[in-house]
Amino acid sequence: MTNSIAITLFFLIVAIFAVDHFWLHQDLPLIVAKSFDSFIEYLSFWR
Repeated sequence: MTNSIAITLFFLIVAIFAVDHFWLHQDLPLIVAKSFDSFIEYLSFWR
């Protein structure tokens, strides 16, 4: 991954969270955290 791709992905993710915070009000960080927690639980099953 080149630096330009990494920077573009970073700004895209930040923009998605900013749009959610200012316009959508859907608590996207909380949804992502819960999904990540479920994913970790799924991976721990396969350990």
